[in-house]
Parts: sequence; C-alpha cells; structure tokens
Amino acid sequence: MALFADRRAAGRELATALERWHGTDAVVFGIPRGGVVVAAAVAEALALDLDAVVVRKLGASGHEEFAVGAIADGVRIVTPGAVRWAGMSARDLKRVEATERDELTRRTDAYGARVADLSGRTALVVDDGVATGASAVAACQALRLRDPDRLVLAVPVAPESWEPPPGAVDEFVCPHREPDFWAVGQYYDDFGQTSDAEVVALLNAAPAGSATDEDAGR
Repeated sequence: MALFADRRAAGRELATALERWHGTDAVVFGIPRGGVVVAAAVAEALALDLDAVVVRKLGASGHEEFAVGAIADGVRIVTPGAVRWAGMSARDLKRVEATERDELTRRTDAYGARVADLSGRTALVVDDGVATGASAVAACQALRLRDPDRLVLAVPVAPESWEPPPGAVDEFVCPHREPDFWAVGQYYDDFGQTSDAEVVALLNAAPAGSATDEDAGR
C-alpha cells in the first residue's frame, strides 16, 4: 500500500503539518493540476482561501517527465546540467519553452486569479509532491514577486535529500522525506490525471478572497 490513497488524502495529512495557520489570513496556492486537489483539501481543513499558481515544467526531449526547468508568470528556471544530460540544444529548449508558454497562458486564463493582494499575508504553496523541484521553485519565485509577508512550500512527499534553494522560501514543510524516491506517483494508490474542469470546480467551490482588507493588513 502506498503512503496516500489519493491526493485528497495527502492534502488532509499535509493539513495537520500546517495546523498553525488554521483560520489565519494565509492563502493556499495549489500548483495545477494535481497540486490543486491537495491544496483544496488543505484549504478546506484549515479554513483558508484557495487559489492556483500556474507553472509549466520544461521537459526533456523524449523524456518529458524529466524537468530541465520550469516557467511561471515572470519566472524562468533552466538547469544547465539537466539540459546537458538530456542532450538538448538551444533550439530544442526554445521549442519546448514556446509550447509551454502557450499552455501557461491558456491555463492562467482558464483558472483565473482569485486572490489579488498578498501584502501582509502568508502564501502556502502546495503540490502533490516534489521530484526535481523545478516547478515548485518556479511557483514560489512567481509568488515572491507579489510580496507576501511569508512564503511556505508544503508538499506531502519529497526526496530525503531535496531542499529548496537558499532564499527561495521562508519555510519548507514535508511530512514524508523518502530515501528511495524515484517518482511522486509511487506514493499514491490513485495518481490519476486531474482535468481542467476539476481544477476550476475546486477553485470555484472554495470561498477565496474572504479575508477583509483589515485582516490582510495584519
């Protein structure tokens, strides 16, 4: 049996590690698509606002699941060593990035933005797990540009040796640090794909933006 039955179960467990933010003016940002399912469970358990931070992984040619980088709004991360390992030329990388930028725009338009102002608030960035970490770091960098008071990356599972780069986040929360990690999906009984429709439904069902301006200034 895997660590988690599904993403919602992972989110409920992750929420226990984030209990100190219960009922505060923190905002939970899920990384679409699967990370939004985890984030929705966290937001529900902790009575927090929910939003999405859209990120696109730059996959290696022929090995798309292996990230050589990631992009988000105002952010571009490329790992030169990973690009060399994948044998990608500058033209290959440019082609992949162009495709992913189109998808980044499409998803941003599809999901919308629900929490406009992060001033004085904590941003809890949630995904269903970390493998290379490129997507999670890009998400955090994109939100850092919006000047939250505190930035926390929270995932249910990650490689034992993985840590965010210095300065990327103020805190990293991960209940399960696994020594024999090879893919996020190995820790889930159900790791099926999440659809755009499911992401939109979860975002629309959450009471985002409920914090008042006075609360947000705390």
